[in-house]
Amino acid sequence: MRALLSVWDKTGVVELARGLRDLGVELIASGNTAVALREAGLEHRDVAEVTGSPEMLDGRVKTLHPRIHGAILADRANATHVATLAEHDIVPIDLVVSNLYPFASNPSVELIDIGGPAMVRAAAKNHAHVGVLTNPAQYEGVLDELRANGTLTNATRHALARAAFAHVAAYDAQIVAWFDQGGVLGDAPSHLDDVLPTTLHLTLERAEVTRYGENPHQVGARYRVAGTTPWWDEVTQHAGSALSYLNLFDADAAWRLVHELATDAPGQAAVAIIKHANASGAALGATLLEAFEKSLAADPQSAFGGIVAIGGDLDAPLAEAIAKGPQADVIIARSFSDEALATLIKRRKATRLLSAPVPEALTRSIRTFAHTALVQDADELVTPPSAWRLVSHAAPTPAQLQDLIVAWRVCARTTSNAIVVARDGVAVGIGAGQQSRVVAAEIATTKAGDYSRGAAAASDAFFPFADGLEQLARAGVTAIVQPGGSVRDQEVVDAANAAGIVLMMTGERHFRH
Repeated sequence: MRALLSVWDKTGVVELARGLRDLGVELIASGNTAVALREAGLEHRDVAEVTGSPEMLDGRVKTLHPRIHGAILADRANATHVATLAEHDIVPIDLVVSNLYPFASNPSVELIDIGGPAMVRAAAKNHAHVGVLTNPAQYEGVLDELRANGTLTNATRHALARAAFAHVAAYDAQIVAWFDQGGVLGDAPSHLDDVLPTTLHLTLERAEVTRYGENPHQVGARYRVAGTTPWWDEVTQHAGSALSYLNLFDADAAWRLVHELATDAPGQAAVAIIKHANASGAALGATLLEAFEKSLAADPQSAFGGIVAIGGDLDAPLAEAIAKGPQADVIIARSFSDEALATLIKRRKATRLLSAPVPEALTRSIRTFAHTALVQDADELVTPPSAWRLVSHAAPTPAQLQDLIVAWRVCARTTSNAIVVARDGVAVGIGAGQQSRVVAAEIATTKAGDYSRGAAAASDAFFPFADGLEQLARAGVTAIVQPGGSVRDQEVVDAANAAGIVLMMTGERHFRH
């Protein structure tokens, strides 16, 4: 039995080679893999010795040779193939161990691997006779099987081949993405071509299996784009049940919102409580404890079973306050003190406690249904509050402007049609997912109750008629921000002036479906 080893990631390769040698396997190695085996005192043959040709072109050509690829690709069940090997004195290779240059780590022409993918594809194609290893995680299981049986089963070779083709596909997808971003020329593509290239090559690798999908009868999992490290990969779960599909979906929404809330409020602490991807409460405060208490007070009933996102470090006093409140499915924070963990683990045993890094910026969103995908760039809040247009006679006070900003940020992350009412830095009323904007306003002001008086409100899209604004005004709202752009904008402005309230227009809409 012969094995060819040619890897970039040398994790475990010496141990694998030693295990193969102990089984009597002849080892062939190339380049730096051969150096690693030599330094470990492992007898092997260099690829150049097998091929009779030296490495050339700065290592670009090493394994691209008939004595390598013929040895890998020959169909041992085909008499003609076997005769051809004998005629050319080629000994078959039974195991190929290869992983590819880490292109995504430093994209460049020199990290476009040629020989590696060729060997991997060749071995995977001929998996009826050849095993192919592309991941150090596979080494131990393969050694165990060889020790037990002296060979690999058809099922194992099939599984390894499938993983090998996926490995090469992910690698090629990274190269295509680099070309889409300008590649070696460094020419930035147009925004359209950057977000919406003519083809999209996304390789998704399963990162974790969830307890179930949206419902218990569905299976679900979290995938990552191969070659990336999303913030979820760096999350630490300290306690609680396994995460479900909706836990992940809602926690992502909560964690992103809490970071956005703090953007326009330097020195302020931010907390958001999310239920079904929409905020039930979100607040700014002088401390995280104050922000949490305000967020919870906005809608304590809906907070049950929700996601609590703490925009900072969770300490013992805050843990006590959370433990006294409604049961949360997930609590996510930058970190937990030891005392906070002890309190929450003791009193909220099922709650998932997650510490997490700052979420990476969104660049593209993809939604799929059947064999169709909708792709767009991320919905960013582009227009800063300083560029909002005041269209009413009344101008906002600094406090009103701060509440308008809070309402606008929460509204942009709330399912449409959406109206959000905010007062004193707290989203006190949220009307989400309504077919009618007036009904959304009614829900938001009803939830806010007396806090609507003197509050600010935001609408994620323009008011098509004055009735939505009039509903907010009747509830006591004194300042409103909306995108504008309706043919009836002037009617809405006139209604705002008649009610004596502030009306600002952002010029950008934030539908969320």
